[in-house]
Amino acid sequence: MRLRNVKNAKEILNSSPYYIDKPCEKKGSWDKVFSGIAPIHLEVGCGKGQFLINMAQEHPDINFIGMEYQESVLVRAIQKLEDKSIPNLKFICFNAFIIHEVFDHEIETLYLNFSDPWPKSRHAKRRLTSPDLLNEYDQIFKEEKIIIQKTDNIGLFAYSLENFSKHGYTLEKVTLDLASSDIPNIKTEYEEKFMNLGYKINYVKAVKK
Repeated sequence: MRLRNVKNAKEILNSSPYYIDKPCEKKGSWDKVFSGIAPIHLEVGCGKGQFLINMAQEHPDINFIGMEYQESVLVRAIQKLEDKSIPNLKFICFNAFIIHEVFDHEIETLYLNFSDPWPKSRHAKRRLTSPDLLNEYDQIFKEEKIIIQKTDNIGLFAYSLENFSKHGYTLEKVTLDLASSDIPNIKTEYEEKFMNLGYKINYVKAVKK
């Protein structure tokens, strides 16, 4: 989803304690960014931030980073934090296709929530579960690799499952209807809207030792 440009987006982000302006400078030392050492979980394509904000509040023993490519989108997440104190949460603006420039084997779990499906075959390399991106992710995970994906797009989901398997991941949990499963779930804004309209949500937890 694309939002209109937000005037002074950069200034708004830089004025927030939740925003890290030059994330490449933190590579290899993300533990020092947070007030306490804890596992670091990353959401790529965090959108307006509802999922990650709620996750950070529910799991204070985990440090969370939200990554978004568009500054104007990330502003929406930052604005939700004006009256909150969540020390285990940070946001960055960066391109996932060169994510190895930001993290050096520091991430324990990666979330891909409702990523752009890029449905045309010629755009397959842009999908966040493409072979190229899975190779990028190999460089950011600490030890065991865990990817949790949610999407309403069955085409993207099938594509992802195939690529996870080819890349050595075990599909530990898979469902085509998350709402009917017993899997704990914190919803994104997009997910909330479409579940209320009756859309089924696909979910996978893929693990690579």
